[in-house]
Amino acid sequence: MLIEFIKPDFEFNDDRGTITQLVHDGWKQVNYITTKSGVFRGGHYHKNNDEAFYIISGQIELELNSINSQEKEVHNIKSGDFFIIRRNLLHSFKFLKDTELISMYSNGVEEDEGMDIYSVI
Repeated sequence: MLIEFIKPDFEFNDDRGTITQLVHDGWKQVNYITTKSGVFRGGHYHKNNDEAFYIISGQIELELNSINSQEKEVHNIKSGDFFIIRRNLLHSFKFLKDTELISMYSNGVEEDEGMDIYSVI
């Protein structure tokens, strides 16, 4: 599979609510993103970053394409899903519902030579 589903490092629930620790190391850039239903994002890949996503709420159709082969996958991603897209995988998101998510980059997309965001078009 092109996608790697992972679990948070730690979760705690009681009558007050929930604490979810997604990670405790290994990521250099963390973003909170909101996107409205019907929006398309992505259509790019990263040469120098693995990217993880945690879906807080909403639903996404995720398409992954290997830039090194003809391998392709489509996944229906929903609230609570946590996954990694490894470098050199073209990824595109069609937002099926209003969505809130966390994205994390292993190295950060801002580089001395520009941005680590590449399109195949």
